[in-house]
Amino acid sequence: MNPTDLAFTPALDQASLIRQKQVSPLELVDLYLDRIERFNPRLGSYFTVMATEARAEAQAKTESLAHNPAELPPFFGVPLSIKDLNPVAGVPCSYGIAAARDRRATEDDGVVTRLRSAGFIILGKTATSQLASLPYTEPPGFAPARNPWNLDYTPGGSSGGAAAALAAGLCAVAQGSDGGGSLRGPALCCGVVGLKPSRGRVSFAPVGDRMGGMAVNGPLGRTVADTAALLDVMAGYVQGDPYWLPDPQPSFLVTSQRASRSAITPLRIGFTTTIPPFGCAAAPCSQAVETTAQRLAALGHHLEPMTLPDLTPLIDPFTVLWQCVIAEAQVPWVVLERFNRWLAWRAAWINSGAYQRALTQVQRLGRTIVTATAAFDAVLLPVYLHQPIRVGQWQGRSSAQTLQDVIRWIAPCPPFNASGQPALALPTGELDSHGLPLGVQLVGRSGDEATLLTLAAQLEAAHPWALRSPLDGITPF
Repeated sequence: MNPTDLAFTPALDQASLIRQKQVSPLELVDLYLDRIERFNPRLGSYFTVMATEARAEAQAKTESLAHNPAELPPFFGVPLSIKDLNPVAGVPCSYGIAAARDRRATEDDGVVTRLRSAGFIILGKTATSQLASLPYTEPPGFAPARNPWNLDYTPGGSSGGAAAALAAGLCAVAQGSDGGGSLRGPALCCGVVGLKPSRGRVSFAPVGDRMGGMAVNGPLGRTVADTAALLDVMAGYVQGDPYWLPDPQPSFLVTSQRASRSAITPLRIGFTTTIPPFGCAAAPCSQAVETTAQRLAALGHHLEPMTLPDLTPLIDPFTVLWQCVIAEAQVPWVVLERFNRWLAWRAAWINSGAYQRALTQVQRLGRTIVTATAAFDAVLLPVYLHQPIRVGQWQGRSSAQTLQDVIRWIAPCPPFNASGQPALALPTGELDSHGLPLGVQLVGRSGDEATLLTLAAQLEAAHPWALRSPLDGITPF
């Protein structure tokens, strides 16, 4: 296997190769660090590369494998990336704020602890929009993150660096987070699988929730099986969590693997390309939904057109919570980019009663969304209402205009943060006229990631998307 093929080998297969001693953790880490050194200057997908730490851990794991190969954790020696919102002890955690780029975390985030326990080796911290506030990743003071399929375009945000690194073969799998599409949007932009879990599936320990439970950590993978297995690792209750879900039986990985081998049980799936009050998605996004609906019908599922409720009542309260996240960070306004400074200024005029009313309104709308989708086993939608924007395309706009542009672009995503339902972004395998991946969103019932992974695995088996490098023809530094 040549190095490029190995870099794009699914993480589960990499773990198997390590167990079989066909490749060592050190060889894998060196492979990815070499690719990061060559390609990251063009992509801007990593803020921090943990080369020394990753090599030391890989060396230790390689030696351990030689002496004691039994009872290894599931991803022993497999390299992954961590989003720069999640602290890793001893490593800078900037949250996309240039003034904080050298501030080192004192402890691992809870989800980082789980990933370490699964045997992963952390390659570095991936780029995020500043304080995760925007769906493109261009924080001042950092190189903008770029889409590996077309460097003129964004990889999305706020998990843009994670999705770009994964798509470019700069890690095997990636951790991200989603408070309004921040994981699903980058998965769409970069042609990978991204799953926003149900509220309570992945603990936010040791800190409290974010945005009333709307923000969640989740997995990014090149395959459905990798995504499912990474969710298995990330999921689980931590003592004191304000809400949680029981562990799945069987595991999400087993569910996804069974789906591609078993006879298909027909499901009732609603679909639409229209998000009220924003209207119909642009042609490429609508066509991706319609094509996927046809593919699901061909597999034996029952597809029905549906109508989502008017989401107008969600816009203002969601924006209030979004603004208050910026204020909660207690960052001096002088170090914030213009848009975040504007959000923080708006948040300063929000009193505690207004915040609580906004949270209540979001929760009421969440109930409405759950009720509107309850008749279906899953719902098929666009991820975003149009394809990725160019890097820097919205930089010259006023903050108010940027807010409106963002709200419309990401409109299919926040409703399911409000409702707490699981939602999965899945590539279709096609590219648009700019060479950018097309994809769709599947939404499930609360707590039912298994159905989404089943459908995704069936689509992947019937219409596999290419795992080739999107960097073909791009000259590294």
